[in-house]
Amino acid sequence: MKVAIIAGTPGAGKTSVLIHTIKTLINEGYNPVVVKIDCLYTDDDVRYKKLGIPVLVGLSKDMCPDHFAIYNFEEMVDWAKDKGDILLIETAGLCHRCAPYTKNSLGICVIDATSGPNTPRKVGPFLTSADIVVITKGDIISQAEREVFRERVLEMNPDCRIYEVNGLTGQGCVEIAKEIIESKDIEDLENEELRHNAPLCICTLCVGETRVSKKYHRGILRRIDGFMGYEGE
Repeated sequence: MKVAIIAGTPGAGKTSVLIHTIKTLINEGYNPVVVKIDCLYTDDDVRYKKLGIPVLVGLSKDMCPDHFAIYNFEEMVDWAKDKGDILLIETAGLCHRCAPYTKNSLGICVIDATSGPNTPRKVGPFLTSADIVVITKGDIISQAEREVFRERVLEMNPDCRIYEVNGLTGQGCVEIAKEIIESKDIEDLENEELRHNAPLCICTLCVGETRVSKKYHRGILRRIDGFMGYEGE
């Protein structure tokens, strides 16, 4: 099965880009299915269901959505196997440190051109390890700003393929669909690995500690001066 993982900053237009891409996939005779990962609430599944495709929603609640998606990756693929031939996983876009792509999936980063010229420098593995970078909302900034933004993306990920896409009209989404169609299948799910380690999620705050004082905290922790260490037994 082909698997594409779509990540990006909140509000970048991931769902809109995917909807137009799905329409092209359906027109080409494919049967895409979608898993939507979010934190507390989503109604994007309603938009996907209007396309007549199977949709699964996963809400991570108190768990890091990146860890949630990775932990449930096998279940998502198993769910999709008898429902379609292409699995599209839209991640929550919670933080700039997300690292959701696996080695044999197609990694698609959706990033908003209006978020500022330095945004590509501020985000982490979901941009730097992506196969494809989709730049949205470029039509409402100047040509010079678009060129600077594009160069910043290439500075952070020189090997990526960049597409400028309009999430309202769908312009550029045919090319994204073609990339998905030409991507390789995931055949050995048991040995599939992440391209980059996930964000740290090993400390007392992660398991419910609410006291602020540093003396109450254990686990892998990073100080404001950048030093990272392990506190505990």
